[in-house]
Amino acid sequence: MFDETSTILAHEDIGGGYRHLVLRSPQVASAVAPGQFVHIKVPSLEQSALRRPFSVFNAEDGVVEVLYKTVGRGTAALGKSQVDDKVQVLGPLGRGFPLACRGKALLVGGGYGVAPLYFLARTLGAEKCILFVGGRTAGDLLALDRFAALGVDVRIATNDGSRGVQGFVTAPLDEEVNRLRAAGEEFEFFTCGPDGLLKAVADRALALGAPGWISADRHMICGVGACYACIQKTVRGNARCCIDGPVFSAKELVW
Repeated sequence: MFDETSTILAHEDIGGGYRHLVLRSPQVASAVAPGQFVHIKVPSLEQSALRRPFSVFNAEDGVVEVLYKTVGRGTAALGKSQVDDKVQVLGPLGRGFPLACRGKALLVGGGYGVAPLYFLARTLGAEKCILFVGGRTAGDLLALDRFAALGVDVRIATNDGSRGVQGFVTAPLDEEVNRLRAAGEEFEFFTCGPDGLLKAVADRALALGAPGWISADRHMICGVGACYACIQKTVRGNARCCIDGPVFSAKELVW
């Protein structure tokens, strides 16, 4: 784990309240794995003891990328930071996704939950991955161009039908699962997004006896297991997402 002074290389609005932040952070970039997160000390909020947690969208060549949505005081303040500003980045933190997969990797994301799935797809290899991405509208679909550039097969669903099939992303997911099962092919689930989606994927993994890797979205205030604010119920009792997760096996979770 490093506490690294990092330089903002790019910071742009990508629509829908989402932003893309690119940091020169060579120590963190060299150590972070898909599914882990970083804690960023937000400029202008230095007097606050609390940093903000962010999933890592990508890390390579000394650069860390983050996708985030402006949802409160911290992210609003971060959104005002500019190229060449310095920010303090603590990481890598938490337990990430497994870096091997038997058969197809079915990546399931909603909103900015796709962020760690891009890093995962690049690590596993695009040929192993299918991305199932959902949102309320087309404006909630992030980084599709980046997944396409990797060569990942992308299946899209939106609640309003503005892009892809209309409805929940579990519909195209179920279609592919049925196809793979009929062909006798192995697969694993990897997911990040809102709780409803996480539970839906975990339920499918358990029902089918397939491995399922669930990135729980909890408010990881301290990032190092000290504050007990990011509790997730598991079969072993209460776990702390920041050090026991955020990635859990579907078999571990209690909803």
